[in-house]
Amino acid sequence: MKLGIIILYLLAAKFSFGQSFTSSDLPIVLINTQGGVPIVDDPRVVANMAVIDNGPGNMNYVTDPPTNYDGRIEIEIRGSTSQQYPKKNYGFETQDSMGLNLNVALLGMPIENDWILYGPYPDKTCIRNVLTFHLAREMGHYASNTRYCELVVNGDYRGLYVMMERIKRDLNRVNILDIHDPLFNDTITGGYIMKVDKLTGEVGFSWASDYDNEVLFQFHDPEYDEIYTPQTSYMVNYVKEFEDAINGPNFADPNVGWPYYIDMTSFHDFFILQELGRTVDGYRSSSFFYKDKNSLTWNSKIVAGPMWDFNLSYGNADYCNAYLTTGWQYDFDNVCNFSTAIPFWWEKLLQDPNYANALRCRWEELRQGPLKTEYMHQFIDSVALKIQSARIRNFQKWPIIGVYVNWNGFVGQTYQEDLDYFKNYIEQRALWLDANIPGNCNLSVGEETFVPEYHKCWPNPSNDQVNIGYSLFTYSDRVLIEVYDQSGKLIYQSEVLNQSPGTHVHEFSVSTFDQGSYFYHVSDQNGTLYHGKLIKY
Repeated sequence: MKLGIIILYLLAAKFSFGQSFTSSDLPIVLINTQGGVPIVDDPRVVANMAVIDNGPGNMNYVTDPPTNYDGRIEIEIRGSTSQQYPKKNYGFETQDSMGLNLNVALLGMPIENDWILYGPYPDKTCIRNVLTFHLAREMGHYASNTRYCELVVNGDYRGLYVMMERIKRDLNRVNILDIHDPLFNDTITGGYIMKVDKLTGEVGFSWASDYDNEVLFQFHDPEYDEIYTPQTSYMVNYVKEFEDAINGPNFADPNVGWPYYIDMTSFHDFFILQELGRTVDGYRSSSFFYKDKNSLTWNSKIVAGPMWDFNLSYGNADYCNAYLTTGWQYDFDNVCNFSTAIPFWWEKLLQDPNYANALRCRWEELRQGPLKTEYMHQFIDSVALKIQSARIRNFQKWPIIGVYVNWNGFVGQTYQEDLDYFKNYIEQRALWLDANIPGNCNLSVGEETFVPEYHKCWPNPSNDQVNIGYSLFTYSDRVLIEVYDQSGKLIYQSEVLNQSPGTHVHEFSVSTFDQGSYFYHVSDQNGTLYHGKLIKY
């Protein structure tokens, strides 16, 4: 960046209460629109963004040269309900000088061009989304990577922000195949990212559930104007078939019921995080799902996630019982009547003992790991310490501590009171779930050293020996472990016979594999159990 622009940033970066913002122990993001034009909801405006990040343990100064990014972006205000707040959220694309998408690694995150600057406002802890995404990743799922920073726009200090990834199909985000990739001539069965959401913002196409016209489905990536009519029809019909199957008399049948259509692990974990947070918009808004192509020899099922939008969770909403640590969030429609509703299948799935028992097992496993109260509290405390200096400046810019902000379920008189309320809510909510999660877990763990969980691949990446651990909840005549390359070619296969319920480990070598990404697949006589990505370096 030219010296003159740096000086302009420095001279203009003032707090509203008259102090200069000069340095931070977090990365600093400086955005300057052309001619100082305001950033609006639509259209995006052209700007220059400089990111100063001198590394862990080092101070960052607004006079420092950019170390992470210095170039063109196109930026807009984003969000729906959040646009009511004076502290705005932004979506932007990194671009080259010609305005074309430019993939970059912002603040150490994997390269891409679609990004979000999230400015916590009603969540005065500034941690709820960051915690939820961290827990989802610890549970084995993709969730947006996050990096705290401080933001200055056209010389105006905007406070503490979270740089994060926009949900998108990408190798390092939602890792599904491109819908337009003609793998095995398959350009129709995947990959799609969809969501159940309210009709706000840019909605090109939506359709309602046959069972409740207040349950609204939308395409997220690719967007509707990037999809051909046969592709749209395929996914609309697939969702209809899925709902018909769950509503049908054989809804638990492995060949025609819910097991054929959905990835059970992801649905369990989605349910667990929604209920742990008792997210007031949970299930009915900002609820994402995706489906890959069927071409890699197994039927790619609907996967629940990634997690999104938890700023009004963990007791941070004062309506529709969302502040209570008791009760079910999936029962929301019996508590409140909104224009959007919760899909019926979240409750119906619990009526299958196999689904409920496995859910209970999953909850108990997670309570020994990332959902252990002590672990969650330690993470919250570590983040609060990391952002301490920045959040003090943030609340000088936005003096809302001790002030009710729509729709706070609790208003602490100090930041520490808000933090303590957050931590106490999690503890009490988890205890209620301990006592009330349905099902009965009688999973017997074998003598393996593998820590019991649904499935795990380690070490990953690897250049030699790899372990795939997996849990069985019933006796299996035959378990098949397969590895495919990205073209769908079978690279490795092993068959294990007569396995009892419990946790098992399969070890094999990838030393002869070429460098790159592979898909592993674990199945039994009833079909797919688990699948994931394996990287050989």
